[in-house]
Amino acid sequence: MTDRLPPLHGAHDARGAKFTDFGGWQMPVEFDSIQTEHAAVRESVGVFDVSHMGEIEVAGPDATALMNRLTTNDVSALDPGDSQYAAITNEEGVMLDDTVVYRLPDGTAAGEAAASLAEFEEAHDGDLDAPSGDPAYLFVPNAGHDDQMYDRWVDHRDEWGLDATVANVTDDWAMLAVQGPDAADALDEATPRDRVVDLSKFEATTAAVAGVESWAARTGYTGEDGFEVMCPAGSVEAVWDAFVDGPDPAQPCGLGARDTLRTEMGFLLSGQDFDPDDEPRTPYEARIGFVVKLDTEFVGRDALEVQKEEGVTERFVGVRLLERGVPRGGYAVTDGDLTRVGKLTSGTMSPTLDQPIGLGYLHESYADAGTEVSVVVRGDEKRAEVVIPPFLDR
Repeated sequence: MTDRLPPLHGAHDARGAKFTDFGGWQMPVEFDSIQTEHAAVRESVGVFDVSHMGEIEVAGPDATALMNRLTTNDVSALDPGDSQYAAITNEEGVMLDDTVVYRLPDGTAAGEAAASLAEFEEAHDGDLDAPSGDPAYLFVPNAGHDDQMYDRWVDHRDEWGLDATVANVTDDWAMLAVQGPDAADALDEATPRDRVVDLSKFEATTAAVAGVESWAARTGYTGEDGFEVMCPAGSVEAVWDAFVDGPDPAQPCGLGARDTLRTEMGFLLSGQDFDPDDEPRTPYEARIGFVVKLDTEFVGRDALEVQKEEGVTERFVGVRLLERGVPRGGYAVTDGDLTRVGKLTSGTMSPTLDQPIGLGYLHESYADAGTEVSVVVRGDEKRAEVVIPPFLDR
């Protein structure tokens, strides 16, 4: 099967990017070096092409009910322009994916948000609370999951007889992540007539970014201040160029740095830190129980209610090696005497700390901060200690 290409693939190739397959997409893994790109985000500002992430729009009279029954958080708490992190679970409470859900301006038709942002802003002077119709949402599945999630939403909508439209608009949108301590300055330069920098964390708004009507949110996956900008795919090159070739250019960054940055923060990677087939985990095991609202009737709720009452046997933690060696996903974690107590799902040499760090699941009795364990690296037990992520103070 041929990899999907982001709209900026040609621009990345011209800039000399190295590419990798990720979730069925050919994406830049690095432009200069992972170290350089990682440092830029921690110290100044970097910009990532994250157009491999999916976009599904849901709208209509029953859009809120459909979203609340298929995600673990409570979308009824969102006003237009708000967003929230959530998990998507099966009947057993096992995570199929994690996602961010955005409340779009009411009255946005599913499948038409990218084309209608300018019209809405002009009609309502940018007021996202202006009453204009049925609720509308956009949620962001992880790379390669958009078709699966679209089918899941449509199938359950039809099964439950709900009045909502669902549209997979992944190929219509492009998405950039501008991240780092100077991200607000970069957005301010690119949005001279819109106060995107006034957004609070997890707030979003319509904005003209480099003259392109976009959906901009104060969200990210690095632990730094940052913004994610979604715009029509055909216009993204102007937005990208404004950031990487502007007066104070942002460092172009690839997925390699995105991975080391999120690992330092302990953020989950779908398909690696959890996977319904290869690494089945619930939100409580993955330490994101805060996104589970048991007073809503989502798929998997009953199983998670039982697990919350009974507790988990394994929990997601970080480990820091105290000896030389680089931990990797799949490495066993032992009690130091060859008895296995868990395994890693992610690992790297932290560019910021210059220390080997990993993420994974340990038996509950070993999951407290400071607990001494060992990581088996190429057959040798390496001393390590448990850390409750993040590894950095941010």
